Amino acid sequence: MASALHNLSGYDPAKVPDGSGWTIGVVVSEWNDEVTGALLAGVCDTLQKHGVEKGSIIVKTVPGSFELVYASAAMIEDTCVDAVIALGCVIRGDTPHFDYICQGVTQGLTELNARADVPVIYGLLTCDNMQQAQDRCGGACGNKGVECAVAALKMIAFRKEL
Repeated sequence: MASALHNLSGYDPAKVPDGSGWTIGVVVSEWNDEVTGALLAGVCDTLQKHGVEKGSIIVKTVPGSFELVYASAAMIEDTCVDAVIALGCVIRGDTPHFDYICQGVTQGLTELNARADVPVIYGLLTCDNMQQAQDRCGGACGNKGVECAVAALKMIAFRKEL
């Protein structure tokens, strides 16, 4: 569903598992940091609201969105996380670079998610302009970081139920 029709911060708290005792890795792109910083705040606030201790949220930064794939894989391999949330923001420019980055990150995180034993949550904003990004990091459309945190908690619970 399009963000314009569904607030990214809207969810039923009663349907979100308790995250007590879980460790969540968050990989954040430094590129467009005013946007990714707001996404990160949404993630951390929501995880803590649902029982994840502040010290159990491992945050690592990478230079840009393309590096999210490597960093997510490394976090899974080198830490004991129950899920990884990858946060980035790519804004369309005048060259096809936007398409290459968006496709590469999407494909890489999809492959990692399919083969890893840990859920990888896709938190990459792919926007035509800065206003769309601002709308999705706490503005008119809510905060994608909140949605990612809820998805992580639900996917951890799913994995643990299997």
